[in-house]
Amino acid sequence: MIEQERHVLVIFPHPDDEAFGVSGTITSYIKQGTPLTYACLTLGEMGRNLGKPAFATRETLPEIRRKELIKAAEAMGIQDLRMMGLRDKTLEFEDDTQMKNMVKDLIDELNPSLVISFYPGYAVHPDHEATARAVVRALRDMKPEDRPKFHAVAFANNTEEELGQPDVVNDIQAVQEEKLKAMRAHISQTARMLEMLEEGIKAKDPEAMKWVTNERFYTYNWDQDQVK
Repeated sequence: MIEQERHVLVIFPHPDDEAFGVSGTITSYIKQGTPLTYACLTLGEMGRNLGKPAFATRETLPEIRRKELIKAAEAMGIQDLRMMGLRDKTLEFEDDTQMKNMVKDLIDELNPSLVISFYPGYAVHPDHEATARAVVRALRDMKPEDRPKFHAVAFANNTEEELGQPDVVNDIQAVQEEKLKAMRAHISQTARMLEMLEEGIKAKDPEAMKWVTNERFYTYNWDQDQVK
């Protein structure tokens, strides 16, 4: 059973970031009746994939990904979806203070007891890392007693070597179909992976089953905070 929260705030830079990593957890919170807000910073308009077979163009992809994001949110049951309007693949160049304040404004408005995003230094993509840093900066400015929990997704190759085993493992088997629906919603980007994943699930392949069995998070270590 996933722990009850007052309000959960999920912050990721791209449509489909939530589907791969946390859609089972999101669905589980919503099914428990926990208020949840998903702030998606960009529309992923610079995504490299255009569908399989291709059905998007560089000009049409932003609107397609916007619609896919809405469809994914519906699959998870999200009612409070925020599209924050930043540009894909440019977050590392955004003003640090403005990025931090954007996160701070969301926290001030929603008063979440839990924030979910990426773990700085272990999120691989520059947009992921910029998002993670903004979340840490906003949370760090808060008094420790007022600071919500921060559950972070980390998937760099050296994650377990340096961070150890995940601190939080959520069993999502009861909502695996909702997770697959969220992933299918982002079909312009996920078609190739879904083919392999769904074949693996049918064959009970252990690597494939991991995707629909549990979702793993690290609690941020404020004593070792190195974000500047």
